[in-house]
Amino acid sequence: MKPYTKRYTLLILTAFVMSLLSSCKDYFDLNSNPNLISNPPLASSLSTTTQKTGLNSQRVANITSYFVQYLASPGTASPTDTYQSTDYTGTWDYVYFGMADLYDMKKNAQEQGASEYVGVADVMLAYHLTLIADMFGDAPFSDAFTGTTLTPKYDTGQTLYSTALTLLNEGITELAKTDSKLKLSAPNDLIHKGSTAAWTKTAYMLKARMLTKVSKQGTYKAADVLDAVSKSYASNADDAQMATFQLRNPWAQIARDNANLLLDGWLSAQLINQLNGTTYGVFDPRIEKITDKTVNNDYKGTVNGQGNVGAANTIKDENYISLNSPLTGDASPLLIATYAELKFIEAEAAFRAGDKTRAYTAYLAGIQANMDKYGVAAAARDAYLANPVVAVGATALTIDLIFKEKYVATYLNPEAWNDARRYDYQYKGFKLPANAALPTFIRRAAYPSGEISKNGINVPTEATLSEPLWWDKK
Repeated sequence: MKPYTKRYTLLILTAFVMSLLSSCKDYFDLNSNPNLISNPPLASSLSTTTQKTGLNSQRVANITSYFVQYLASPGTASPTDTYQSTDYTGTWDYVYFGMADLYDMKKNAQEQGASEYVGVADVMLAYHLTLIADMFGDAPFSDAFTGTTLTPKYDTGQTLYSTALTLLNEGITELAKTDSKLKLSAPNDLIHKGSTAAWTKTAYMLKARMLTKVSKQGTYKAADVLDAVSKSYASNADDAQMATFQLRNPWAQIARDNANLLLDGWLSAQLINQLNGTTYGVFDPRIEKITDKTVNNDYKGTVNGQGNVGAANTIKDENYISLNSPLTGDASPLLIATYAELKFIEAEAAFRAGDKTRAYTAYLAGIQANMDKYGVAAAARDAYLANPVVAVGATALTIDLIFKEKYVATYLNPEAWNDARRYDYQYKGFKLPANAALPTFIRRAAYPSGEISKNGINVPTEATLSEPLWWDKK
């Protein structure tokens, strides 16, 4: 156990260990242990936290991608596929350990007058906080890292949203300072290579994302979204991504496990049918950059909840995550936030503001940016952009088209589930999984068993998984 993660580890220690403690404060006073580093160098903390940010994004996406039907289980009535209450203790703990590291990095940076590190910590803290709040709703934060309690109280989802926005604004302020006593270490920054300008753009990207998320609420303001967009990414080169792994990209590990018959990461019929021309009547060349053809030389997805229906689910007769994809290869980066997504955020905000010309321009730019990110050949890209199904013109642009294209651009990103809920799952052809345990689409995840066993006194009364979070209510 690392000393700089000690604050939230108070929450997840076993009851047995707690029963042995005569003084929690003394037991957890790890600074007296000569074998542990009580104040790690900021550069080292930067490596740890930037890597964990990428990995935690993927861990959450490996859950939510089933909810939005990017992924499907090859087995019938899989719990994640069919909206059964599933235990996500591991993911919850990983995200909170990430926040504990960030909390300590920020505290150490403040003590050293290293405003650049404070700003980066704020941005990543905000991101981690939204990962938890958008999955579960209410969660511990204000009371979680003080080191004074084993059972931190829960903040409401609205409070967590406000806190994350405040962290982003404070991060932007810190990153703008010119008197930082310690500059970001480029080799240790695994996301933006020490560029405060890049981190500032990412802060504004995350802010635009958050301001968009409340589109069902009266607090939504398209002008505020567009203001954040104008200060964020200008090209794919600005994307927030992480590509440093102990062995390989975790999506690639899933693909390799599949080849070894440890089945996971099969692609949903919803995604495949959108891309192969079945749903919209136009072939999307991005499919060739996402997956490989089946043994039958076609593209075929797995129906969520139904499972593989071929002769056997080991003969590659349905599509799954590919090692040949620029998104899921061994050395592929984990995408946290992208320019392509930002353009769709702009398109939606401009559309809601009544500026269809700007919305249409951003819509087309988002498609092109995503295709370029995937490495689609220019000829195939341009043919798709010129197809009448896509090139509808500004006056015929609809919110449905914007969400349709954004769905592809956010492939394997946890933000896609936020969009699906805001859009009420109205994607063409989107159906409840076979054997679904709910009568309607999933809106939240169940609190993990590990949290209930350690902090049950504060865990909110469990809502049904079809109960919308606060920002998802009209």
